[in-house]
Amino acid sequence: MDAPLVTLTPPSSFWSPRKIVVGAGASGQLAAEAKSLGARRVLIVADRRLAECGLLDRFVRLFADAGVHAAEFCDVQPDPTIDNVMQGLAALRRLDGDLLVGLGGGSPMDAAKAIAVLAANEPPLAQYAGYDQVPRPGAPLILVPTTAGTGSEATRVTVITDEERSVKMMMLDKSFMATTAIVDYELSLSMPPSLTAHVGIDTMTHGLEAFVSRKANPWADLYAVSCLRLTARHLDTAYREPDNREARAGMMLAATHGGLAFSNSSVALVHGMSRPIGANFHVPHGLSNAVLLPEVTRYSLSGAAARYAEAARILGVAGPGNDEAAGHALLSYLDEQNRRLGVGRLRDVVGVTQGEFMGKCEEMADAALASGSPQNNPRVPTQAEIVELYRRAW
Repeated sequence: MDAPLVTLTPPSSFWSPRKIVVGAGASGQLAAEAKSLGARRVLIVADRRLAECGLLDRFVRLFADAGVHAAEFCDVQPDPTIDNVMQGLAALRRLDGDLLVGLGGGSPMDAAKAIAVLAANEPPLAQYAGYDQVPRPGAPLILVPTTAGTGSEATRVTVITDEERSVKMMMLDKSFMATTAIVDYELSLSMPPSLTAHVGIDTMTHGLEAFVSRKANPWADLYAVSCLRLTARHLDTAYREPDNREARAGMMLAATHGGLAFSNSSVALVHGMSRPIGANFHVPHGLSNAVLLPEVTRYSLSGAAARYAEAARILGVAGPGNDEAAGHALLSYLDEQNRRLGVGRLRDVVGVTQGEFMGKCEEMADAALASGSPQNNPRVPTQAEIVELYRRAW
């Protein structure tokens, strides 16, 4: 008989933003939401792309029309750094700002989270790495995603790069949770196909890892299952038809549900191995997750055969019955998905030779284990096994 998917689990907590506003045009409520939180001077944290496309100006005008002063901080790079955060904190203090808005993909939202925390807690940021290390709540924070991928708007997690140590610091604490998340799929309509694919597979990874995590629990499962179903239904269409509003809405909702899932369960080995790739080779987070997902799932399958089989059924690639066959169907699906969406191998994305990459693998495996995520994987790896997985993914 198959093992039950819902077990008598230990006590667990469920965390989410105080308020989530969802739907077409929801971002038009941004200024009103800020005013409801008592904001008078707002710092919008974004990136240069949003400034160049005019989206940032639109929100500055929105605030001005509501009688709220808004300033911009756009010096956030992909994989935001401690230096980005400290510059943003200085901008907040010059403004005497009382609320932050994180606008964009995962990088501006993660940077805004860290700035908000440092507004009420002393630097250095590195002392807050790990789990539940922040003593005081940060400044009020509204997060507005423009990509359907990271789910950062719904999580109590931020990831900031320490460039001196070439380490992506994972920080998880209730103080990194948004006060309000505004999820407007119309902001994702301009995403190009490649970005749609990378962040979309990142979304699927959130749902899958949350579902098979050793910290899985019934509340997180609700959102993990929804994330997987929505991604299976809408990702290919969003990739092929960028203007398809139903697909964009589905993927934006999938991203938020994936964030709620892993923030209350955990990510696992894919994310643990992905972060050091980003820190050392500056590969975008969603892309490195996508590249690793098939091989890591192949390694992990035996650790949670029933859960992976059920995930295959949720994705619509396996029927009831044989868990082993369902697991193999899942692996085939992930391999084919990467081919279909133009995701290559590590050799295609890191920009260095195999020798140079492998020369970093032991150090990256140590960093992966130090992050804590691999310990939540259904099959917990050794350092040597992580190095071998990097080799297989090459």
